[in-house]
Amino acid sequence: MGEKECEAAPDVFAAAVAAEIPRLRRFARVLIRPAEAADDLVQETVLRAIGARTQFTPGTNLRAWLFVILRNARNAELRRLRRFSPLDDEAGQAIPVSGGQEERHAMTDVAAAFLRLPPTQREALWLVVVEGMDYAAAAAVLRIPVGTVRSRLSRARDALRAAME
Repeated sequence: MGEKECEAAPDVFAAAVAAEIPRLRRFARVLIRPAEAADDLVQETVLRAIGARTQFTPGTNLRAWLFVILRNARNAELRRLRRFSPLDDEAGQAIPVSGGQEERHAMTDVAAAFLRLPPTQREALWLVVVEGMDYAAAAAVLRIPVGTVRSRLSRARDALRAAME
């Protein structure tokens, strides 16, 4: 590889990581609230990814790799917080929704039902439905078998249907 190609590779990698920031931000907000904490988590994820860029295998799923880093960073932060202070589970539960009154009530109901799902089901549902990942990619991010992803999705969808009836 020539000198120009070596210099261009980090720029291409950084641009690809930057293109994933909106998706990282959305997923982080599913995992942690308030929004400022989610943004800090995304920043930590990007820093870790750029620092570990030599560990990324070109041609593989960058988004899944970044989501794994994000989840690992979140888990490390939760472990750190558990050692020093209790977590406030109700912080930031309100989700602002714009639109008409009926739409607002419907979205509030869906959001409340989504937040009542167990975290494992919530993560699987978000990755597949919102982020559009296939089951294999979601399984790689969550580090579980594909069958477990399907099971969690089925349970999450059933719970949401029941909550909305």
